[in-house]
Amino acid sequence: MPAAASDGVKSVARVFDLLELIADAGGDVTLSELAAAADLPLPTIHRLLRTLVSLGYARQLANRRYALGPRLVRLGEVANRKFGQIAMPQLKDLVSRLGETANLATIDGDRVIYVSQAPSPHAMRMFTEVGRRAHLHATGVGKAILSQFSDDAVRDIISRTGMPPATEHSIATLPDLLADLELIRERGYAIDDGEQEIGVRCYAMAVPDMPVATAVSVSGPIARVDDDFAERAIPVLRDAIAEISALARG
Repeated sequence: MPAAASDGVKSVARVFDLLELIADAGGDVTLSELAAAADLPLPTIHRLLRTLVSLGYARQLANRRYALGPRLVRLGEVANRKFGQIAMPQLKDLVSRLGETANLATIDGDRVIYVSQAPSPHAMRMFTEVGRRAHLHATGVGKAILSQFSDDAVRDIISRTGMPPATEHSIATLPDLLADLELIRERGYAIDDGEQEIGVRCYAMAVPDMPVATAVSVSGPIARVDDDFAERAIPVLRDAIAEISALARG
C-alpha cells in the first residue's frame, strides 16, 4: 500500500477513535482528556478535532470542551432505522410466538434508544415508541445493556445521568442497581417489573457481539406477562438474539 494511502487510513481510524472516546465520556471531553485516552500527540488531536468541527461532526463548547456534532444525529438516525429493519423478522417472530410487544434497543450516549418494534396484537399493550430515549437504569433493555459493562463504567454513567425514577418501582440507588446487574449477569436476562411503566413487565436480553451495546425485550401487562410467560419467553428470546447477532456479524 502506498505511504499516502496508509497515512490516510490511519487518519480515518484516528478520527473514529476520537469520536468513540467522546461518546464513551458521555458526549463531551477536554482536549487533555482526549490526549490521555487516545495516546496521540496533542497537535494531532487538535488538528483532527479542527477538521471534525469544521465539518459539523464535532463542536467546541463555550467552556472549551469538545462534544459530538449535530451532523452525527442524522447518521445515527439512519443507521438505527436500517439496523431496526434488519432485526424486524426476529421481532415479529417473537410476537407470533409469545403474543407480546418485542423491542430492539441500543445505547445512545448515556441513554437507551428504541430503534425497532413489533407490536402485540392485543388491544392492551405497551406503547413505547421507536425513537424514544430513556434512562438505562429504569428499563429492561437498559439494564440488560448495562450488565455488559463493568461496575466502574456503570458508576461513570450514573454519575453523569443520576437515577431519576420513571415510576415508584424504579431502582433508586447505585448499590441496588449494581446488585441487580450482577443478578442479570448470572441468570442471563433482565426484568423490568413496572420500573418504566406501571403495570407493565418486561424481559430483556443483551445481544452479544454487537458493535454497539444492544438488547431485545418482550413486554406486556403484568396480568399476561407472569411467571409462566417467563418460562416460555426466555428460550425464545435466546433464539432471537442469537439470530440477530449472527445477522449483525454478516
